[in-house]
Amino acid sequence: MAPASVTKVMTLLLIMEALDSGRITLQDTVSVSAHAAGMGGSQVFLKAGEEMSVDDLLKSLVVVSANDATVALGEYLCGSEAAFVQAMNVRARELGCENSNFVNTNGLPAENHYSCALDVAIITRELLKHEKILDYTTIWMDTIRNGEFGLSNTNRLIRFYEGANGLKTGSTSKAKFCISATAKRGELSLIAVVMGAPTKEERNALAAKLLDFGFANYEIVTPETPKEIP
Repeated sequence: MAPASVTKVMTLLLIMEALDSGRITLQDTVSVSAHAAGMGGSQVFLKAGEEMSVDDLLKSLVVVSANDATVALGEYLCGSEAAFVQAMNVRARELGCENSNFVNTNGLPAENHYSCALDVAIITRELLKHEKILDYTTIWMDTIRNGEFGLSNTNRLIRFYEGANGLKTGSTSKAKFCISATAKRGELSLIAVVMGAPTKEERNALAAKLLDFGFANYEIVTPETPKEIP
């Protein structure tokens, strides 16, 4: 199915891997290309030649699903959006995601751009290994450009679902309403993926219902270590 901006869980995985490996830092300054600035849909209205830190671009990507910030980060990491997309597909195959193919970084409608709920969940699980991402996915409201531009999280579960800590929403006319929703209560961390919901409200309700089921029926259990036989 078309994943819309839930595509960005794959984009975020590559970015967080680059950050944790030291290839890039949050303090790096990115010069925005005309290509990145020309992205439609959700955006923070970057201008060609504008300079912004990786930190602010990442915040824009996560909190308001900014397509322009997403492309800018992809270009910064791999030199071009095409090279970054190739890296996305390679990493997806490494994770065993056989039902996904990406042709852009952000999920804007495109031919042959697809994923499935299981693949999204697998990629999300891998992304959550990079705990720094939660610093961004749990933001409810923030700003960039020295407080001049406000950001409000597209994931309403962050505020209204107990334990919600992420992760990515998406919607287009073709994909309808999608979400990779994450939540943690105690030691139990769950992922619920919804794709193709007819409305934003139904998407959120379905995600909450899945998470409710998980928290009601599962728990973390550590098996006792067997005693050695004398």
